[in-house]
Amino acid sequence: MQKELRLTRREDFNKVYRHGKSAANLQVVIYCLPNPRIERFRMGVSVSKKLGSAVVRNRIRRMMKEIVRLNADKIRSHYDFIVIGRKPVADMDYKQLEKSLLHGLKRAQLLRNPF
Repeated sequence: MQKELRLTRREDFNKVYRHGKSAANLQVVIYCLPNPRIERFRMGVSVSKKLGSAVVRNRIRRMMKEIVRLNADKIRSHYDFIVIGRKPVADMDYKQLEKSLLHGLKRAQLLRNPF
């Protein structure tokens, strides 16, 4: 994932948590906040220690970032969003996680119209 597409600063995360809207399904929670100052979107990933060891958490993070990277053209611009993995994510394979994450983005109204 490109550096300019990542949320990295603590202040940015806190702003999205505090002022953003959330959408969820059983596997992921997504907080999103419009940000007209940026050209594309920025994404942050949060995975709790409750999900497993560092190896498991990093694997989940890498898969989520890769899913967003491959589907970047489908995601609306001018948004900051954070994806939080829930417990079932630890046992999912790539295809299941992709389906769940895209469903979560759709619920958060972050996917572009198919037109």
